[in-house]
Amino acid sequence: MKLVFIGADHEVTGSCHYMEVGSKKFCVDIGMEQGKDIFENQEIPVSPSELDFILLTHAHIDHTGLLPMLYARGFRGQVYATKATVELSQIMLRDSAHIQQFEAEWRNRKAQRSGGEVYEPLYTMEDALGAIRLMTSCDYGSMVHICDEVVVRFTDIGHLLGSSSIEVFAKENGKERTVVFSGDIGNDNKPILKNPTYTKAADYVVMESTYGDRLHGEAPDYVGDLAKIIQETFERGGNVVIPSFAVGRTQELLYFIRQIKEERLVTVNSDFEVYVDSPLAVEATSIFRKNVEQCFDDEARGLVKKGINPISFPGLKLSITSDDSKAINFDMQPKVIISASGMCEAGRIRHHLKHNLWRSESTIVFVGYQTRGTLGRSLLEGAEQVKLFGEPVEVQAKIVKLAGISSHADKNGLLRWVNGFTERSPKRVFVVHGEDAVCTSFVRTLEDSGYIASAPYSGTVFNLLSGEFEKEALPIAVSKKTSARKRSGDMFQRLLTAGQRLLAVIRRNEGLSNKETAKFTDQINALCDKWDR
Repeated sequence: MKLVFIGADHEVTGSCHYMEVGSKKFCVDIGMEQGKDIFENQEIPVSPSELDFILLTHAHIDHTGLLPMLYARGFRGQVYATKATVELSQIMLRDSAHIQQFEAEWRNRKAQRSGGEVYEPLYTMEDALGAIRLMTSCDYGSMVHICDEVVVRFTDIGHLLGSSSIEVFAKENGKERTVVFSGDIGNDNKPILKNPTYTKAADYVVMESTYGDRLHGEAPDYVGDLAKIIQETFERGGNVVIPSFAVGRTQELLYFIRQIKEERLVTVNSDFEVYVDSPLAVEATSIFRKNVEQCFDDEARGLVKKGINPISFPGLKLSITSDDSKAINFDMQPKVIISASGMCEAGRIRHHLKHNLWRSESTIVFVGYQTRGTLGRSLLEGAEQVKLFGEPVEVQAKIVKLAGISSHADKNGLLRWVNGFTERSPKRVFVVHGEDAVCTSFVRTLEDSGYIASAPYSGTVFNLLSGEFEKEALPIAVSKKTSARKRSGDMFQRLLTAGQRLLAVIRRNEGLSNKETAKFTDQINALCDKWDR
C-alpha cells in the first residue's frame, strides 16, 4: 500500500496523487499546471490504461485538467466525484479542450508561415467528451464502495460548489489505513457556500497550503469595498474590469453586486450594467442555481426561499457569442466587465485588458490568487507594459487587489481544519499545493503544533503500511529545454501508452474463442505490417 506524490508538490497547481492498494491503482486528482512550471513533475508510475479509477476533489482545472489526456492515452476506468463537481467538470473540461484546440490552430498558422513543426493539442474535444462519460456522481457523506480494497467518502470542504475532501479507507492483507486528502480547503464566511466541514479521524493527511504562511486579516467589507471601487472608477468615466474564475468567483461577485444595487451604494450611473463575458461562467451560474439545497449556506438558501435569486439583478448582461463580447468595448458607457480567465492567461479577459489597460480612467480589479508567471501576477507586481496578442500595451489603468476575497483558507483556517481530527489524529501530515517557501513554512508551523509533517517533492514514495518513505525525491528545476522536450515527446508518449493499452486489452481477452482470437491477431498483425519500418 503506497502513496506517490506526482503534482502540486512545492507548487500551487497541477494537483495529482497516485495510490496503490492491493492490486488497485488510482489517482486522487489529475490537474493541469497553470502559470510558470517551477519543478519537473514525475509521471504517474503506470500506464493510464492500468489505472482502475480516479477520485476528484473538485472541478477546477488544476485538479481535473489532464483527465482528457489520460482518456486519450487509454484510461477507461470510472471517475468518482460529487454531483456538482461532475456537472461543473462537464463544462470546464469542454472549455479546456476548446482552449487547447484554439491554441494549436493559432500556433499552427504561425508555424505554417515560418516552416515550423506542427503543434498538437494536449487533447481534443473528443477526448474531453470521452472523459466526461466516465464520471460517476457521489453524495456528500455517503460511503462509496468502489472495490473490496477501497471505500471513499466525500465531505463538503467549502472551496467551490461541489468541492470536497476525500477520505480513502484502504484495506490490504487484512490491514487498514485511512488517508484523507483535503482538496482545497475553503475560507470561512464566504458568500453562497457552506463553511468547510471537518473530518474526525485519519492515519495520514495530504493537505493544501496555498495560504499557509499568511492571514487574510479581518473579514473585509466586500460589498462596501467593491462599491467604492466602482463609484470612483465611474466618476473618472472608466470601466471596472474584473478578471475572474468563471466558476465560483464570478458567482460570488454577482452576489455582492446584487447587494450593491439593492442598497444603491453606487450613485454615479446607479443603474450600471454588469457584463458577464464568459460562456463558461454563464453555464456555471446555471449549475449553481440547481444545487441550492446541497451546497448553499443558510443565508443564500434563505434568499431563494423568499423568491430572490442571490446571483441575479437588473442590468446583468450575459455575453455568449464572440460578437456579444466585441460589442462590449464599443459601448462607451462606464460598466463592470467580469470575464475569464482569472489569471489572465487565456479567454476573453485578454481582449478587455487590451481595451482598458491603457486607459487611466479604468480599474482592473483582481479578486483571486495569481500564480507566479501569469499575466495577472505581473500586473499585480507593477508591470508597466505587457504584451497582448503580440502587441505591447502600456499599463495606465489603476490595478487593485480586492483583499480578502479568497476561496482558500488562510494559515489559521488550515490549522483549524487539521486540528479537527479529534477522534484519531494523523500519524503524519503531508503538505502540498503551496509555493516552495510556503510549503516549507507550513511544515514548520505544523511541527510547532506537535504534528509530524513533511513537504514531499514530486516522485516521493511513501509506504502507508510501514509508515516509512520508500523514496524521498529531490527537486528538479524545469528548464526551457525540459519544457520543449516534454512537449515534443507528448505525441510519441501517446503512441506508447496506446501500445500499453493494447497489451492490457490482449491480456483481458485470455480465454477468447479460437475464431475471435485469430481475428484479433490478424487485425494486430495488419496494423503492424502497415507501420513496421
